[in-house]
Amino acid sequence: MKHITLDTLPEEPVSHNPAIKKKVMLRLGDLPYLTNFAQARFASGQIAQAHTHADMSEVFFVEAGMGLITIDGQSYPLSPGVCIAVEAGESHQVCNTGTEDLVLTYFGLRAPVGEQI
Repeated sequence: MKHITLDTLPEEPVSHNPAIKKKVMLRLGDLPYLTNFAQARFASGQIAQAHTHADMSEVFFVEAGMGLITIDGQSYPLSPGVCIAVEAGESHQVCNTGTEDLVLTYFGLRAPVGEQI
């Protein structure tokens, strides 16, 4: 059993843009297949540049704010309540297009060695 309180966690930089901050609730090794479970805050105009993960899928849930996620060149609006699943190998970029923080809670899943996600 793990018990984590978001308010007590330190902020860390997001690897795709160190100016964007996140709080990591669970990390690789905490649960099978899970690579991370975190919440990130994008200030107005901040972008996590396009990137791919060869061996990891990600799920993003919008808690607050407005933005765009671009997956393999196609843009989708982000607003509170939207959930987006990005499969391994899909290029994705996230941008805060609003005036308030874009708050995303997200997690990554990695398939066991020798299996595909």
